Amino acid sequence: MATSYKFQGWMGIDKDATKGKMVWQEYEPKTWTEDDVDIKITHCGVCGSDLHTLRSGWGQSLYPCCVGHEIAGTAVKVGRNVKHIKVGDKVGVGAQSGSCLDCEQCADGQEQYCTSMVGTYNGKYSDGSKSYGGYADYCRAPAHFAVKIPDGLSLAEAAPMLCGGITVYNPLVHNGAGPGKKVGIVGVGGLGHFGLLWAKALGCDEVVAISRTNSKKEDALKMGATKFIATQESGWNKKNARSLDLIVSTVSSPSMPLAEYFQLLRTSGQFIQVGAPEDKIPAFSAFALIAKGCKMGGSCIGSPKDISNMLDFAVKKNVHPIIQVRPLKDANQVVIDMDEGKARYRYVLQNEVHAAELKA
Repeated sequence: MATSYKFQGWMGIDKDATKGKMVWQEYEPKTWTEDDVDIKITHCGVCGSDLHTLRSGWGQSLYPCCVGHEIAGTAVKVGRNVKHIKVGDKVGVGAQSGSCLDCEQCADGQEQYCTSMVGTYNGKYSDGSKSYGGYADYCRAPAHFAVKIPDGLSLAEAAPMLCGGITVYNPLVHNGAGPGKKVGIVGVGGLGHFGLLWAKALGCDEVVAISRTNSKKEDALKMGATKFIATQESGWNKKNARSLDLIVSTVSSPSMPLAEYFQLLRTSGQFIQVGAPEDKIPAFSAFALIAKGCKMGGSCIGSPKDISNMLDFAVKKNVHPIIQVRPLKDANQVVIDMDEGKARYRYVLQNEVHAAELKA
């Protein structure tokens, strides 16, 4: 169905896209259905997943691809079958924009684990059309995966929560983080900073930031950490052995000190991995888990319901991410800066024309 607006955005053409070589061009969105919504994008968070995809780090990408799965804006077209969104609503789409909606996982409200999961970008819908992300003017997606953004959060703040925020919120909430618990967050980056903010808001007895150096200690304490562990310091693991109920790891590296992280867990403690590597994580002895009855697991984003609950929680607890808003026109430079680790702590691209129109 024809629209009065064009779908155009920053496209990765090949593996060199992260080197400042994305190209602005028009593309064909998914085939319209009456279950869909078109979003006029005002903001899109920049996620590490964008870089992995642009350079085919997780496997061959479907070039040309338009990345960005922390999409916030306003609904400009809503399908007849959609009941929870109307034109003009502030809405967002995270890392998922499709699933079968019929399997055991979908029926249980865990659409993110559906074997037919469609990513918001670099994916294909059942009709064969491609999914394109938010480094763009507009986004079309199945409305089931679009959530309303509540008053109390700006679109710029909400955007990075839609992937980065939920990626850490879900494993905390679903693994018992709260009063009476001591929680560690490995990595003080885009994901890790959310982990510290959420753990504090959830009322954990102790919130421990775990990073390689002390360079981000002051920031971490301001985010809500009650303690900071620098793994470059000798004996850090022994000094803090059996002190944490839950660890959420936002980093991924074949050289990460995984066995030492396990030492920090108390009896029956849990280690949840959310950082997604391009390579393997280190091998470890099973006795690191067996000896204390500990568990190692993983967690993947969250369902639309999870995301809505998280946004409401953020408003209730006055949680605001630390973001740097950058112009969409500078997306190539932003990707380079992100790859060089300069974000403090989450870049958000702003479609300046659309944002200005919203304020007018």
